[in-house]
Amino acid sequence: MKPFLLLFGISFILNFPSIAQSEKTMDDNLISELPYYQIPDYPENYTPATVAARMIDGLGFRYFWATESLRKEDLEFKPNDEARTVLETLDHILSLSLVILNAIKNEANIRSPEKEDISYEQLRKRTLENLKEASDLLKSDKEKDLTNCNVIFKRGEKTTTYPFWNLINGPIADAIWHVGQVVSFRRSSGNPLHPKVNVFNGKLRD
Repeated sequence: MKPFLLLFGISFILNFPSIAQSEKTMDDNLISELPYYQIPDYPENYTPATVAARMIDGLGFRYFWATESLRKEDLEFKPNDEARTVLETLDHILSLSLVILNAIKNEANIRSPEKEDISYEQLRKRTLENLKEASDLLKSDKEKDLTNCNVIFKRGEKTTTYPFWNLINGPIADAIWHVGQVVSFRRSSGNPLHPKVNVFNGKLRD
């Protein structure tokens, strides 16, 4: 073996633990900073509330990895002039996450007259925290009566109320739909989803 290759091999072996530790540290930081790095343990019992919470947890996990490590060019990407950019899609998902949370709280959605200007990082954090709070509220009261969780829209003096069923086929399903778009768009912009994401088990493959 040539001296250079021998030295390179020894150096790689000696440094391999530190490389692995560096990757582990990065993963630990992700776990501590934001929810849904992996899906939470499932509840012991099936109730309407725990099943609804699990649906939201599945959305949260998919959203976490769909939005992890997006670059400026990813956020600006859109497949054609008629489509939303990735960032615009994420902004829409944020609004859906708020509708989901407000429904669990049985609070009205009131449209703000002014659009708040926040960063991608803030947008992502708020979305994940909204989903986590909604799920936690459901799991904290496993016998929660979902007939008291309505989707309420208030526009001026007019209030429109929909049952929890509409939350399932509306905002929750819509958010999952749009997360899939983000995954597709980031692949098209050259930054595909982390290859170890396992949506069936809700964690990264070993």
